[in-house]
Amino acid sequence: MSFLDRIEETPGAGALRATSYELLGLSPGDTVVDVACGAGHAVAELVASGLKVIGVDPDPDAIAAARARSTDGMFHVARSDELPLEDESVDGYRAARLFHLLADPLPTLIEAQRVLRPGGRIVLVGQDYGFLLLDGTDQDLTDVVLLGLESRTPAPRAARSYRDLLLDQGFRDPEVAVHNEVVTDYAQLTRQLESAATAAVEKALITRQDADEWLADQADRGRHDRFLAILPTLLVAATR
Repeated sequence: MSFLDRIEETPGAGALRATSYELLGLSPGDTVVDVACGAGHAVAELVASGLKVIGVDPDPDAIAAARARSTDGMFHVARSDELPLEDESVDGYRAARLFHLLADPLPTLIEAQRVLRPGGRIVLVGQDYGFLLLDGTDQDLTDVVLLGLESRTPAPRAARSYRDLLLDQGFRDPEVAVHNEVVTDYAQLTRQLESAATAAVEKALITRQDADEWLADQADRGRHDRFLAILPTLLVAATR
């Protein structure tokens, strides 16, 4: 949970969540479900805006943290493809950082369509790992390491397909927005860089020596204020 908290408390995370709320376009008193709600940052903010909010996550620890953060939200431990909600029972559906974890997005989208009322709004939020930009002294090696990062999830490039997925499922009038977070603080991404390098070694894309030298270069760039990463997040909204 500390990892999820760190993600949600980064400088650009609040602005990203706010953009997703604007795309939902809901009014006080409306009901929204936040699927894969994690530690409940969005649930707490949506409750504070006057909405009735349901947080859903398959991780009991995440739900416990979310309940502690917002006593006025409703919460369920459940999967995204088995929502414990009635048909056409919510006005809004939000899912952030979910679809890159799904080998097959269709069951989750079918559930979203089922629980949304006609005219309800859906917003999908996620990074497409194929779009990440990371500067490096050896840029070719850096690009290969980023392929290692992609290998850590079932669908690392799912976000670029959000619009198609929603249209194919019968949602209408999709809107696409992109939120870019610029990171110049090496410490903010240290764990992710180490994970990417390790994955690239495990996939035999690079050697362990390559990984160690690359990590040393990134650390050195951080010490000399030369670290740069740009993390684009796609937001796609549509109407049922």
